[in-house]
Amino acid sequence: MLQGVAAVAGDDVYARVGSYVYRFGLTGWGRVHLVLGAATAATGAALLQGMARARGAGVLLAGMSLVAQFLFLPYEPLWSITVMAVDVFVIRSLATAPGTERPSLRRRRPPRG
Repeated sequence: MLQGVAAVAGDDVYARVGSYVYRFGLTGWGRVHLVLGAATAATGAALLQGMARARGAGVLLAGMSLVAQFLFLPYEPLWSITVMAVDVFVIRSLATAPGTERPSLRRRRPPRG
């Protein structure tokens, strides 16, 4: 959300990009980041309360954030890459249910014979 506030509040925070394929102003990007940030905060609060349905919403929002950060790369490359890495970690964490293991990682007992 802070990234969105900075983009909406003043265009002096981010450098102007010459000819970028996605013609979207900084105010527009700021609004996108604000909405994604608010929705992510609400989903995070639901996850902390233990709501199982929030997992799917969290994966969806992290995926949307990943795409938004990819498109925001020309404005703030290092921060975007950092947030993209966090988004991938969040998706991985939310997609793996607690207390379950993947079948390939389970210990297999040798056959008795």
